[in-house]
Amino acid sequence: MTARMLGVFMIVWTLMGCASMKIEDFADRQPVFELEEYFLGQTRAYGLFEDRGGNIKAEFTVDIVGTMEGDTLVLDEDFSYASGRKEQRTWRIRRTGPASYVGTAADVVGEAEGRIAGNALNWKYLLDLDTGDGDTIRLRFDDWMFLQEDGVLLNRARLSKFGFHVGSVTISFRKVDAGS
Repeated sequence: MTARMLGVFMIVWTLMGCASMKIEDFADRQPVFELEEYFLGQTRAYGLFEDRGGNIKAEFTVDIVGTMEGDTLVLDEDFSYASGRKEQRTWRIRRTGPASYVGTAADVVGEAEGRIAGNALNWKYLLDLDTGDGDTIRLRFDDWMFLQEDGVLLNRARLSKFGFHVGSVTISFRKVDAGS
């Protein structure tokens, strides 16, 4: 194999790795994820942030209270990091079509765009992320949520800047019983 052909092969192989999931691929998956139904009430999440090398840089929990204001789902999120840092975010999410949503939050640039099918939801947005030391960094999120049979919601977000992968966030959500 010539060096030129090897180079072409490597480029094609690399580009194949860049192909992203499509929300339509999850249309037949169960259980069906109903965003408003799932997040109404109290939810608790456990997560971590990994840098592009796979090193865990932050661990956190999130207590979420979801309410409906007309046709808008409001999610009040209280983050507690293992480092002791606290953070708060309020999402305002509304359905714009049978399989689409828009969401806003103070640190989201413009609107987050969401698409839902089967057990999956995919959000795409820009976020001015607080680094914890007084600075912010603007990152692009490709955020996937997958509802599981037992009501656990798994979330994996890929973070990028200028098109380059800089890290990922993994979160597991569970509903909180009113009695706990």
